[in-house]
Amino acid sequence: MNATTPLTPTLPIPAEAPEALPTVPRIPGWHEVAAVWVFGLLSAVLLYRAAYSLQGHPGVLLAAAFLGYVGSDLASGLVHWGFDTWGSAETPILGKVFIVPFRVHHSDPMDITRHGFAATNGHTALVASPVLALALLLPGSWSITPALLVLVLSLCAGVFATNQFHKWAHEESPAAWVQWLQRSHLVLGRAHHALHHARPYARNYCITSGWLNGALDAVGFFRTLERVITAVTGAQPRRDDLSQA
Repeated sequence: MNATTPLTPTLPIPAEAPEALPTVPRIPGWHEVAAVWVFGLLSAVLLYRAAYSLQGHPGVLLAAAFLGYVGSDLASGLVHWGFDTWGSAETPILGKVFIVPFRVHHSDPMDITRHGFAATNGHTALVASPVLALALLLPGSWSITPALLVLVLSLCAGVFATNQFHKWAHEESPAAWVQWLQRSHLVLGRAHHALHHARPYARNYCITSGWLNGALDAVGFFRTLERVITAVTGAQPRRDDLSQA
């Protein structure tokens, strides 16, 4: 797949659930808009503090940034797998807000490209902002604090940008600099993510950079988690996939 090949839906939109398949840009809630601004403010404060107290070997700081970004890829995979695999639209709190959009995305992969910045990134900002706030409490007297600040910044930046990278992976003609990031494998690639959009949508869950997908799939990481959860709870994975309504 080349950089300009569109990712088209693999399934028809099910007529049984039209209300779950928006065809117009979603209007973000006030809390999503506020979360994006709070995330930006906290990131700036944390970045200033990290730069002000910067010390230690540059290699350690680079390693911390790398580990944080890898951690965000793992976090994106766990969340994506969780909402794709367990629960339903009727699940309290999570069902309508998170599970339905993830399942609908399988039927209408281009839906994510219709949302604006706050609608795309508001929920991840809500998740990442409290972590940034907690990082501000790290004591300045610790020699390891600069490395921890860099790690947290990298982790939270990756978490915040996950949906944006995911959106770019579905756009028909992303900006040239975005295509460069994708070709360089610094963010989620189009062809790589397209492998997730094949039934039963059970691979390549990581959607920040996608770096961990090969290793996690090779060792059966998510299938093992599913067997453990089924053994403990009796719940069956992927019992309620809206795309198969």
